[in-house]
Amino acid sequence: MIITVNRFVLPLKLFLLRINIKKVYIFLADGFEDIEGLTVVDLMRRAGIDIETVSIKESNEITTSHGIMMKTDRVFTGTDFSDADMLVLPGGMPGTKYLGEYQPLCDLLRDFYGKSGKVAAICAAPTVLASLGFLEGRKATAYPSCMEGLTGAEPSYESVVVDGNVTTSRGLGTAVDFALSLIGQLLGEEKADEIAESVVYSRK
Repeated sequence: MIITVNRFVLPLKLFLLRINIKKVYIFLADGFEDIEGLTVVDLMRRAGIDIETVSIKESNEITTSHGIMMKTDRVFTGTDFSDADMLVLPGGMPGTKYLGEYQPLCDLLRDFYGKSGKVAAICAAPTVLASLGFLEGRKATAYPSCMEGLTGAEPSYESVVVDGNVTTSRGLGTAVDFALSLIGQLLGEEKADEIAESVVYSRK
């Protein structure tokens, strides 16, 4: 995509950097939990964050854990993630399993986390972060049956846990709180409150 600004033609990424729009990528695999993934996308777009859905398959066609077929904005292969402000993993099975087994994603997460990039995961997906060593010595949460998979973490039963550059959350029922927390981290709590009010949601 090309955008013309003041007679100069800029690639979209440079344009977004110039006007300081936050960039987020959320990674989807067959069997991801619909609400956990798309709630983040919906609320972030309402907030003006440029969030793109990324398939870890060769195709951009994904089937959710409840059999809903959708198309992602991008496929992983060939995508440049250098403009990312945050990387997000939704839960659901077998989606979480596929995310954790996809080596290019794991390599990206390691590199991004190593540069103090913000990473976030919900439901079963915090176990992927744990497997990469990101939760060592940190407070973290996950879906109840996945709590034992938070290797090295200090378990928490709060809806959303933010510890440094890592955010974790419990599941479908905490998806709105999760998304609003991420918006607050990127754009400030005032913006998160504004989005909550716009969808008639009372923040805890």
